[in-house]
Amino acid sequence: MSTLTLAELNTPLRALRLFSAEFAHLPAPCVSVSVLYPDRLELFFHDDLAGFEAWRAALGIAPESVSHDEQGDHTRVLSADAIYAGAELHLVGFARIAPAPGGAA
Repeated sequence: MSTLTLAELNTPLRALRLFSAEFAHLPAPCVSVSVLYPDRLELFFHDDLAGFEAWRAALGIAPESVSHDEQGDHTRVLSADAIYAGAELHLVGFARIAPAPGGAA
C-alpha cells in the first residue's frame, strides 16, 4: 500500500492539466502517473509513431535526443525525456516493424 497522498502527485497531474489546455489538438496518449515515480508523467503511443512525433515536436524535444530500440523482431520503440512544468516527462512510442519483402523477418 502506498504511503503517498494524491497531493504528492500534483507535479505530474499539473503537467497533464496543462497539456489538456495547451495541446488539446494533439493525439491522445495513454497516460501513466505512479506512486513509484511521483514526479513522472508518462505518455505512451501504441501503433502511433506519428502521435509520438507530434508530441515530441510540440514539446520542443530535439530529434537527436530520441532513443530507438526494438523489442524482439516485431516492435520498434522510440523514447524521449523532458521536463515540463516541473514534471519528469517520459514519451514512448511503439510501432510494428513491417516484415521484409518476401515474408522474411
